[in-house]
Amino acid sequence: MSELTHFNEQGRAKMVDVSDKSVTTRTAIATSSIIVNELIHSQITEGTNKKGDVFAVAQVAAVMAAKNTSSIIPMCHPLALTGVDVRFGWQI
Repeated sequence: MSELTHFNEQGRAKMVDVSDKSVTTRTAIATSSIIVNELIHSQITEGTNKKGDVFAVAQVAAVMAAKNTSSIIPMCHPLALTGVDVRFGWQI
């Protein structure tokens, strides 16, 4: 492929036609991190945070974001998802 498909003759980004593409299996992995102090860490791990179950809220937000990728990322085509798996872990 000698020519970039997502740029027009002026070198500007363009959306390409994907209507004839066959269905393929794709996997995406996203990672994020935050730094919290010891009080917040203990509230989250002990389930005593005033906001409730922090991980449950984050999990719902992550699934909603995955389902709305084409609304969040410019020129992204809507993707049919077959699953979203959200995992949490601590690094100390």
